[in-house]
Amino acid sequence: MDIKQEMQQSGIAARKAARQINAASTAQKNAALEAIAREILAARPTLMSENAKDLENGRKNGTTEAMLDRLTFTDARFDGMVEGLQQVAALPDPVGEISEMKYRPSGIQVGRMRVPLGVIGIIYESRPNVTIDAASLCLKSGNATILRGGSEAIHSNRALAVCIQKGLQAVGFDPAVVQLVQTTDRDAVGEMITMDKYIDVIVPRGGRSLIERISNNATIPVIKHLDGNCHVYIDADADRQKAIDIAFNAKCNRYAVCNAMESLLVAEPVASDVLPELARLYTEAGVELRGCESTVHLLSNVCTVNEATEEDWYTEYVAPILAVKVVDGLDAAIDHINTYSSKHTDVIVTENYTRGRRFIREVDSSSVMINASPRFADGFEFGLGAEIGISTDKLHARGPVGLEGLTSQKYVVFGDGEVRQ
Repeated sequence: MDIKQEMQQSGIAARKAARQINAASTAQKNAALEAIAREILAARPTLMSENAKDLENGRKNGTTEAMLDRLTFTDARFDGMVEGLQQVAALPDPVGEISEMKYRPSGIQVGRMRVPLGVIGIIYESRPNVTIDAASLCLKSGNATILRGGSEAIHSNRALAVCIQKGLQAVGFDPAVVQLVQTTDRDAVGEMITMDKYIDVIVPRGGRSLIERISNNATIPVIKHLDGNCHVYIDADADRQKAIDIAFNAKCNRYAVCNAMESLLVAEPVASDVLPELARLYTEAGVELRGCESTVHLLSNVCTVNEATEEDWYTEYVAPILAVKVVDGLDAAIDHINTYSSKHTDVIVTENYTRGRRFIREVDSSSVMINASPRFADGFEFGLGAEIGISTDKLHARGPVGLEGLTSQKYVVFGDGEVRQ
């Protein structure tokens, strides 16, 4: 069977399974999620062993440390997958919720009902935990899904798919509710993004080249997650210790994630106070600094700072590299962010209520924060249980995409024999 036939069969099976999961009760969906969690816990040694194979292959192939970090099953990430399944099971089910009911002069009642999207195709790289996040959210929101992970995580993903299939079958669901594309052939992606007869929406999650390819070639609507060029702005009225703690965590908590800070902006009145201490901490952590002229001059006696180029302000490093700029104040910070940001997550550190309000109103990003690390821009941290990605689009979903982002609404009408005059 060639790849085209294989993908077509997967699409046919997914469309059929979507009808079953669409009609499933909340209790049935929650039972499936809990069954999958049990299967994952029981298979922990196998999953760790399969993940080790992916890591070994990655090292042989020269995979970067940042990518290996995304790929690794630590004990904490493993436990997080299970907790995510349980948290999604505990979340309110959006499917079937009717809102905005209004009586019309004709006597009819008109409202809106939340419904699944149908079949969701998800294409992602590296992180095998995305397999569980995506499966759990699609299942709870009443959608069937076809998952296509990266070749670098194929052993991990296949082992997770076995757990998912067992969990689905344990509660009587069609295993085609969640399917993993088994081949690593890139042609499968090309087929998948043009299967508009079977797939209702595509969600790409990975590097810019992957997402741009899918956005340019897909014949199916795309909810895209672009790069995370996130900023932290330290305002003139910032609390010094909060600023240092947030700016350090934002960069050094983890480098290879989309919600890590890539550019630090500091108001000129406080730059000489906070930047030397931050530079010392970054240097100790092994972070390379690239700064504007003022930053280079200010830190000349503290550490080595390379002069930033125009490209640096646009760059998502996903590495221990940070661009630093001293700005005149809030207006300059907002202008810089709206010019260079990828519209993912941006932060202001300030004790000034008015400036904080202006920042969150005027910065055009999917998540904006006051006095908190951008590392919190995550579906789990936002209480969504998990996320299918962080959308930088404005339609159909924006920010971390959880259950509600995987549903749509249709109009429903309740009448009692009314006819139009």
